[in-house]
Amino acid sequence: VQLQASGGGLVQPGGSLRLGCVVSGSILGINHMGWWRRVEDEQRELVAVIQSGGSVEYADAAKGRFTISRDNAQNSVYLQMDRLEPEDTAIYYCTAGVSTPHVGAGFFVDYWGPGTQVTVSS
Repeated sequence: VQLQASGGGLVQPGGSLRLGCVVSGSILGINHMGWWRRVEDEQRELVAVIQSGGSVEYADAAKGRFTISRDNAQNSVYLQMDRLEPEDTAIYYCTAGVSTPHVGAGFFVDYWGPGTQVTVSS
């Protein structure tokens, strides 16, 4: 199983970016999908998560500015980030709980993408 993220980059304060992540490989199903971020020298923190049924959860810092969505047919998750602030500068990681033939249907293992850099600066 591989996760491939895209959409990171440099943006000015107040701007927007859209991150995308595709899960590929031998997949029986995906339950949660989400985004985490890590600021330099700090711990990784949850940004947003979306369940297979569509329920979502956001970190307080993301509420009202970020929107998570997913395309189950494409095994993809997205993060629309608006009104970005310098404090949002971080490496963003996508994650997914994936069921594979190796672990069996109904059992899910967390997989992580390699991370994509988001820099908010003027």
